[in-house]
Amino acid sequence: MGESEPQEVQTPRIPVIVVTATKREQTLQETPVAVSVVSAEEIEAAEIQDLLDLQTLVPSLAVRQGQTSGNTTFFIRGFGNGQNAIGLEPSVGVFIDGVYRSRSAASISDLPNLERVEVLRGPQSTLFGKNASAGVISVTTRKPQFEFGGRVESSIGNYDHRRVDAFVTGPITENLAASLSGNYNRRDGFFDDLGTGADTNQRDRWGVRGDILWEPTLDVSFRLIADYDKIDEVCCGITNLIEGPTGASIRAIGGQFVSEDPFSYDVYYDVAPANEIENAGVSIQGDADLGFAALTSITAYRSNKSSSDFDADITNLSLFSTVAQQSDIETFTQEIRLQSVGTGNFIDWTVGGFYFDEKLAVNNQILNGADYRRYLDAIGNPQVLANLENFITQSTGTRPPTLGGAGQGVADSGNQDNTAWSVFASVDLNLTDRLTATFGISYTEDEKQVSFEAVSTEALSSLNLDQLGYAATLSQLLSGRGINPTNPAQVGSFIQANPQAYAQLQQQALTVARGPNNPFNALRALQPFPAFLGYPNAVEDGRSNDSSTDFTVRLAYDVTDNINVYASYATGFKATSWNLSRQSRPFAGDYTAGNPVFDRFTQRPVFVTPASPIADAGLSSVNLSTGTRFAGPEDAEVYEIGLKAAFDRVSFNLTVFDQTIQNFQTNVFLDNGFVLANAAEQSTMGVEFDFNWNPYQGLILSGGATFLDPVYDSFPNFGNGVDISGQQPQGIAETQFTLAANYGFTIGSLDAFVRADWQHIGDSPFFDDPAQQAIIDAFDYTREQNLINASLGIRTQKGFAVSLWARNLFNDEYLVFASPTVLQAGSFSGAPGQPRTFGLTVRRSF
Repeated sequence: MGESEPQEVQTPRIPVIVVTATKREQTLQETPVAVSVVSAEEIEAAEIQDLLDLQTLVPSLAVRQGQTSGNTTFFIRGFGNGQNAIGLEPSVGVFIDGVYRSRSAASISDLPNLERVEVLRGPQSTLFGKNASAGVISVTTRKPQFEFGGRVESSIGNYDHRRVDAFVTGPITENLAASLSGNYNRRDGFFDDLGTGADTNQRDRWGVRGDILWEPTLDVSFRLIADYDKIDEVCCGITNLIEGPTGASIRAIGGQFVSEDPFSYDVYYDVAPANEIENAGVSIQGDADLGFAALTSITAYRSNKSSSDFDADITNLSLFSTVAQQSDIETFTQEIRLQSVGTGNFIDWTVGGFYFDEKLAVNNQILNGADYRRYLDAIGNPQVLANLENFITQSTGTRPPTLGGAGQGVADSGNQDNTAWSVFASVDLNLTDRLTATFGISYTEDEKQVSFEAVSTEALSSLNLDQLGYAATLSQLLSGRGINPTNPAQVGSFIQANPQAYAQLQQQALTVARGPNNPFNALRALQPFPAFLGYPNAVEDGRSNDSSTDFTVRLAYDVTDNINVYASYATGFKATSWNLSRQSRPFAGDYTAGNPVFDRFTQRPVFVTPASPIADAGLSSVNLSTGTRFAGPEDAEVYEIGLKAAFDRVSFNLTVFDQTIQNFQTNVFLDNGFVLANAAEQSTMGVEFDFNWNPYQGLILSGGATFLDPVYDSFPNFGNGVDISGQQPQGIAETQFTLAANYGFTIGSLDAFVRADWQHIGDSPFFDDPAQQAIIDAFDYTREQNLINASLGIRTQKGFAVSLWARNLFNDEYLVFASPTVLQAGSFSGAPGQPRTFGLTVRRSF
């Protein structure tokens, strides 16, 4: 007993973790930054498959997948965006081996051979050159080794889960090493599509990665990485949450859907949701020790191609025959960095620059299906559209296309060229052995050139209901005076004899046409795809050019060798994001909406579109409305006070922060799609705590908690005249906890472990729109998550390992998101969380 005690004290129980949060290798406890680190060993033991699962280990991180595989958003401290809009760049930057991934679809593939994942909380724009106003996820993979080794693993599980992962590394020459890895991940879906017969929410992913390390001298190294991965899966299941009044109409024409039972995981589609994503890239990193400083250069090219099609109406009717989305993104990045080296310096410094060049092309299409016209007739009077077609024919002498006809719709396409560059510098002044002051600064310029066009063939959306309402009302008024409106000669005689009386009839008809009593007003909700004003045009140049200077100021003090504290202030920046979708509309400052109204009897206008730059340029069109083309740049700032402590058996970190983003970029669902908007100010005050504790040999307890007070401080222009200032933002929980226990022990010559972890995410609003939230509040749906994950395994001394694992062990039921159902007024749809999954993994390391 007396001999073992000293050894126990001398051997640290908590492993030392190295991070690069400040672009300089330091231990986690030495780094005065709010950062969470997840090691490869933790990821393996917890059976983390991709970045979506990472939130179970990091309490300040939340990951939400939308209606397609690539539609994923990362949130740190409640801040995050980039979902449902290809032009809306994320506020959380994802970097893999120092290479920026500009869209979430380029970073959700299965994780490669990892060394660690760092989650940096708060604005990181000083050292990370693009879109890091809310935080950074930095993934570091293992370098090739000059000693032969590798790993092969295979998993099987429920839903016919099959996964194979292989990695091999070793020397090629004395100073050249390489590694090669590949993965395949296949799983059936947990949704049963009773319409098409397909499984939905499946996994079907594979990838390969090659890595070469060349060290020609002790002071110089080059690392070349090339990778390719593909996703080709049926995803993602959306189901009815609230059945509105249109449900009966759907059933009346033979339609089927599962009503208000999301956790049955049964759906009826007529189109299986399809997703294809291809990611490819190559990067080269060069490092050189120049004696006085270390030079690093990272050059990368990446390609991301994505296409999807899904059933927007979530029924087995063909209301829409296709809802196709395609994007093609090519990205070039270059970072160069020079850092001081050595220890004991009064000044440690970093200077560098970052360049970004990206070309994005997007194509989308949505077409009416074979059942669309029948549905429109079912939700209203079956004769309304037929009568309207007859009325147009009589009024104009020309038969219109079938209103709501199959094959009609809208196709759009756009391009965005984005170039950005930044220069940055950071200085650490080691004022004493224990006190360090840090000053960082960066300057960024970001320029975008955007073009976008949409062609609508949807006949109903092209109708000028103001014009039709005027004509119908005027006909009624004339008939009331005994005049036959179908007899031009009779009407002409009346006008000639009674010009003032006719002028009064015109104004009465115009008031009705442009007011709530227009007999065709109910059809306005069925006009989702009016004529689109493409840009650039004579008024809108399709350009944005933003710049920002950002700062970091920090004071860090080592209270003892085991405890340090810090206080910091930092700012962040994200440039303008453009709405690359058919929901893009001119700003109100460029256009005053108003459909023209023309009197066919006098051949003169009775109402003209109000004057505005777009109208004056002759660019106005029927049903053209105002909205936003883009969301302006974000400016973030954060005040932090932190404490870090590390002892032999326990380490913990505590951070108190106040974080604000001015002009936070968000997307708002209005009518039939998402539009971009800026919340004037969104803030979150919070406390973060995490710990690792080794109470006795073999047992490690770890966990963390995040407490937030999120609020829209100012959001007066939310949409449709609604002010939601003072409201809690949708999807941001006030509490988030993680707790894990890992116990390692031996059974004879075998190493064994048992692990369990719990993730809690508190409830949060489904909608920012108070009216929509009020509707869903009447039901018992929740976003609260309480996930228990568990695993156990054994390992031989020869590198053979077997583990059993389960995720969401107790089958917790929660909703990921909810949204109004397209063209089904009063109905809401959403996505339930993933049910319990479990399996067996076999590994062989050598």
